[in-house]
Amino acid sequence: MSIFAYFPISFLLISFCFTTANAATFEIRNQCSYTVWAAAVPGGGRQLNRGQTWTINVNPGTKQARIWGRTKCTFDSAGRGRCETGDCNGLLQCQAFGQPPNTLAEYALNQFNNLDFFDISLVDGFNVPMDFSPTSGGCRGIRCAADINGQCPNELKAPGGCNNPCTVFKTDQYCLQFRKL
Repeated sequence: MSIFAYFPISFLLISFCFTTANAATFEIRNQCSYTVWAAAVPGGGRQLNRGQTWTINVNPGTKQARIWGRTKCTFDSAGRGRCETGDCNGLLQCQAFGQPPNTLAEYALNQFNNLDFFDISLVDGFNVPMDFSPTSGGCRGIRCAADINGQCPNELKAPGGCNNPCTVFKTDQYCLQFRKL
């Protein structure tokens, strides 16, 4: 099983598996012209200079998993620091999801009918373009390659990214609410 995703403008390449009961392998590649600090839960984090890759293996049955890119990070030798976008509590090795704005690759393995699911989400805003593509299983990849930062309305701009309106305004008009019927 394997799936491949990469952040199109040159950021992340992820390899991911599409079979049941097997672990998935993700290959994350920075195709950007700048350094990106890749992050994954589960998985941790790593600095990737242009063209560098990071491979992570994920257990079958993994739910609510994410991979994202962080920008303009500085970390000390103990792996503590800060990122302009996608920061995860000041840690190089992420143990929790990143702070908005950040472009997300989300996946769940071996779920309903033993299927794997994946998507690119802007629910936490946008900071880097991304591709997420399987290398097996006959599925098509998805990508978010537009320069959303360059088109971001002033009200949603953040250093290094573009926020989702819900993150900024926190109103029912912009935030999807699930209510029990």
